[in-house]
Amino acid sequence: MKTYLLEREQLIRRSKEETFEFFGDAFNLEKITPPFLKFRITTPNPIAMKAGVLIDYQLSLFGIPFKWRTLIESWDEGDKFVDTQIKGPYSLWHHTHTFEDLAGGETLMKDIVRYRIPFGVFGRIAHWLFIEKTLDAIFDYRAEATSMLLNGEEKSTPMKVTGMAATAFSGD
Repeated sequence: MKTYLLEREQLIRRSKEETFEFFGDAFNLEKITPPFLKFRITTPNPIAMKAGVLIDYQLSLFGIPFKWRTLIESWDEGDKFVDTQIKGPYSLWHHTHTFEDLAGGETLMKDIVRYRIPFGVFGRIAHWLFIEKTLDAIFDYRAEATSMLLNGEEKSTPMKVTGMAATAFSGD
């Protein structure tokens, strides 16, 4: 089963503390997720973020509703957190969020997602046909929404670390 890698970086014109606080509030994910996903957090608010917390979501893709459960695997207040999918459409979803102080009170936010798609060769074909493009669109939307909410900008161009938004980095 192939493992894919999606990497993004984004400059946030806010302090690292403010940026981490925004992304550390699970309910802000609803604000930066594209409407076509019909994304909704079903875990009651407030969610005290820390390692070991489980968060449940409901979303829809291509008209198919499904549930997603995330485990906050690690929580390094102000610097980094990692969430992993416990239940959902992927065989693996491991998402590392890091926040780096930059000069002038800005923050470099990085997303590193390692993911696997079930169904063997059919999963690889689905990745090639639409999963990679859909993930790219979701993370593009997220970058724009984040820029509008935190930077006060109308449009943003996300920085892609790799030549493609998602590239295979190992094969099993």
